[in-house]
Amino acid sequence: MFNFYSTAGLIFGNETSLNSCSQIIDTLGKNIFVISDRGLTELGLIEPTIKKLKKNCNIKIFNDVESDPSKKTLLNAFNDAREFESTGVLGFGGGSSMDVAKLVSLLLGSNQKIETIWGVNNAKGPRLPRVRIPTTAGTGAETEITAMVTYLKEGMKFCMWHPDVRPSLALIDPELTIGLPANLTAWTGVDALIHGIEGYCVPGFNPLCDGAALEGLSLISKSLVTAVEQPDSILARGGMHVGSCLAGISFLKGLGNVHSISHVVGAEYNTHHGLTNAIVLPVVLRFNLPGMEEKVQRMSQAMQYKDHSVDAFIKNMEDLLDRVKIPKSLSELNVPEDSAARIAEKAMKDQAYGQNPKKVSFEEMKEMVLQSIKKAR
Repeated sequence: MFNFYSTAGLIFGNETSLNSCSQIIDTLGKNIFVISDRGLTELGLIEPTIKKLKKNCNIKIFNDVESDPSKKTLLNAFNDAREFESTGVLGFGGGSSMDVAKLVSLLLGSNQKIETIWGVNNAKGPRLPRVRIPTTAGTGAETEITAMVTYLKEGMKFCMWHPDVRPSLALIDPELTIGLPANLTAWTGVDALIHGIEGYCVPGFNPLCDGAALEGLSLISKSLVTAVEQPDSILARGGMHVGSCLAGISFLKGLGNVHSISHVVGAEYNTHHGLTNAIVLPVVLRFNLPGMEEKVQRMSQAMQYKDHSVDAFIKNMEDLLDRVKIPKSLSELNVPEDSAARIAEKAMKDQAYGQNPKKVSFEEMKEMVLQSIKKAR
């Protein structure tokens, strides 16, 4: 058996966000609560769409979402949306904004207490209609059925998983990513790459997810370097946007220990999620991939490499990380060596830990964390 949950509607194309305003209003109603971040609003990326929407509906913007949003941010957004009497929620931005948008639509529609929603299928009741417009090609959050927030006191990220938070409509507009700086293009792009790798490698039978993973990896391998080095290439931006979306769909199957480690590091040290994933990737690949030769061959073929061995695949990933200027260790992000045991212990409590293709002991996890801190590649 396998399950596959897809978005109710997805539209891809240049200026899709501008050209789909009537569909947004039809989906979300007359009181649209927009969740974004200050960087996007200051750059003016959301203004053309918002201006057009305002001609036919009421808009309230919450733009205080930070990278790896906290529980406090989620509750502030929820309270503002409830006071506005929102009829629908528009997530406009990166994965953080869209995660908050998912959770606000859930909490407004169901009246659940926040502490009861974490985990798999614990979210209950109705949701407000929801539309997502991604402005990065990385998280795939526009179609994902998960959402995360950081509990700062505990130094942990908590995840909600439920098929009913998939969007009513997702709009994939590559022109919105043209202004993304090279470092963020690289960090979010490698995040998408890792979603495809981990989504494909986790155990379980799901040919639809596996197909999405392989096609996502194919598009990302053709597009990532060009998007970083030639940021105005609409072809590369479009390839990354679709590749990211497919990779996001693929990890309906699950993720692995790149994410279990990264989630804890991000919660404790406020590091960028995609960047942290990118640094940790080679260490986890060296542990996971031996014995998975058939899957490695399929991924390598999809990414147009010539040598399909495990060692060659890992080397190709390391060369790609070098090309897009990913740091070689978590110590460069000020993660200290003496945190390795604590990070390992928390990582083993993360949902992604249980989905990793190989079982990992505490000592093995601690060693992977330590390698990532000292020299990941």
